[in-house]
Amino acid sequence: MLVISIQSQVVHGHVGNSAAAYAMQAEGVNVAAVPTTLLSNHPRYPSLRGRVLETELVADLLRGVEERDLVDEAAVLVTGYLGSPGNAAVIADFVERALNRNSKLVYLCDPVIGDDGRVYVADGILDVVRHRLLPAANLATPNQFELELLTGVAITEGQGLRAACAALSGRRRVDVVATGCTLADTPEGQVETILCADGQLSRFATPRLPIRPYGTGDLLTGLIAAHLAKGMATEVAVRLAVETIFAVLVRTQAAGSAEMRLVPLPKPGRGA
Repeated sequence: MLVISIQSQVVHGHVGNSAAAYAMQAEGVNVAAVPTTLLSNHPRYPSLRGRVLETELVADLLRGVEERDLVDEAAVLVTGYLGSPGNAAVIADFVERALNRNSKLVYLCDPVIGDDGRVYVADGILDVVRHRLLPAANLATPNQFELELLTGVAITEGQGLRAACAALSGRRRVDVVATGCTLADTPEGQVETILCADGQLSRFATPRLPIRPYGTGDLLTGLIAAHLAKGMATEVAVRLAVETIFAVLVRTQAAGSAEMRLVPLPKPGRGA
């Protein structure tokens, strides 16, 4: 069981592969983690060190993945934060080659382009995600804002969500996991993760906690990928991932941490 995961990497905190890789390994899945950035921390901190990796370096790493025959071994391919339009283009080229080389490979596209009404990537990245990556995907995991942005469909209730997912899929069917959803009939005080597959919605609601650590979407995508790599059905994979995310958030709140607490809290008398 192998997942190829192409995402950002940070020294401090848990976003991109720094959230997803550990979670997938904890599920018993091997990970080939390819970085698109190497940063000291999430960009929303007051200071930031490191940089987006050069396109030539990312392309070289992906060629190395192919030379080690990891595409043949992989069950799932994940893409997340791409870093630059150049990186987006070479990653799209790699996705195309990988899917042609391994017809059984499941491609999970997390279109990391924005949240809370704000786009935080360059236009060139958005174009590659919209026109090259999503059309190739088997499964996409946008948040509600990203799904609305990519499709131009306002989502206020279930029918709107179905319409947006259909628009995202286009001619080729793509299952969609919409994250961070609040619809008209979402219970008060809760937030939903909603799977749309074949026009049918599977809704997973959890209490909305008063914390918002970075990287929850990256962690959710990684967990879904791990469960898919182990042969689970998509609905089961999403349900288990949502349950784990909520447990992590409860643990994070109890620890009073600004970053997700991926590792369980120590038991009394066993040290930190």
